[in-house]
Amino acid sequence: MAAALILRAGEVLIGQRRPDQPMALQWEFPGGKIESGESPEQALARELDEELGIKAVVGPRVIRIRHNYRHGGAVDLQFFAVHEFTGEIDNRIFHQVRWTKLEELTNYEFLAADRGLIRDLAAGKLL
Repeated sequence: MAAALILRAGEVLIGQRRPDQPMALQWEFPGGKIESGESPEQALARELDEELGIKAVVGPRVIRIRHNYRHGGAVDLQFFAVHEFTGEIDNRIFHQVRWTKLEELTNYEFLAADRGLIRDLAAGKLL
């Protein structure tokens, strides 16, 4: 999985899962699955176009996290910084999207796989 830390003036874009999805109404970063033959960066650019209608310039990888869920299953997440994009944010899949200050990320209920990253970002680490 590839996910974006879309940054603008000290804020990052987060999305809330819809009520009909697994882990309903929890927050996450935009992104998705890496398809066969795609690099993580290519996958992320495609996902951001599909989910938000933007053409993103995918920057450097910030962190890679492997998370094992309590009920089985694991996810391998790669987070990339996105400082530039063209187009207006058009929420196509989330219940809602929101720009929030990095230090306020801990106020949101994020997916379990993201929680360590959230603490580090809020503490001013990584970016």
